[in-house]
Amino acid sequence: MKILMVLTSHDKLGDTDNKTGFWIEEFAAPYYVFTDAGAEVTLASPKGGQPPIDPNSQGEDAQTEATHRFDKDDKAQHKLATTCKLDEVQVDDFDAIFYPGGHGPLWDLTNDQQSIHLIEQFWSKGKPVSAVCHAPAVLLNAKTPSGDPIVQGRTVTGFSNSEEEAVGLTSVVPFLLEDELGNKGGHYRKVDDWQAYAVQDGMLITGQNPASSEQTAERLLDVLRAMV
Repeated sequence: MKILMVLTSHDKLGDTDNKTGFWIEEFAAPYYVFTDAGAEVTLASPKGGQPPIDPNSQGEDAQTEATHRFDKDDKAQHKLATTCKLDEVQVDDFDAIFYPGGHGPLWDLTNDQQSIHLIEQFWSKGKPVSAVCHAPAVLLNAKTPSGDPIVQGRTVTGFSNSEEEAVGLTSVVPFLLEDELGNKGGHYRKVDDWQAYAVQDGMLITGQNPASSEQTAERLLDVLRAMV
């Protein structure tokens, strides 16, 4: 199995002076789910190199077994520091694509034409597309070969409005993900704030929040194994 993980290159939290990026747990947990299962993982980002880590995700209260493992993993750290550029990857080299969240993707990957094109190619070739937390935003502008939004008519989840309100960023983010997934015709589902929740609808797998990252990755693996 060969999985492409795509991370944000955006590090500015809207018009504030605060930094953002990707949420380290949402990268680390899926990364180890994939590699422990024997998958070959390639990391990419719009700009290449080291993607920005959301500093809030490095706080002690945000740490998990996977993040502690990553902190001691020189090989994984080097891999993260040397991501390839999105325009260097070829869909035919991979079996699936996965997007870790964090607020960064709301600003760059949502509208990144290279990312949108990749998602559409994976989709048209019947390959799984997966994203967790804020990263389902990358699906908003991706379309099926017939021109419909990929999320239209499909069950999806992602960071909820109440979770965004809880972190105090409702007025900072460019849009509320829950609302936009619904506006694109997605059947948005959620559970209580901060509880693990992942849904699969065909080749589309999405997770609600940081607690859902491992479950989302495992569901993706289940889909890939069923395809063999």
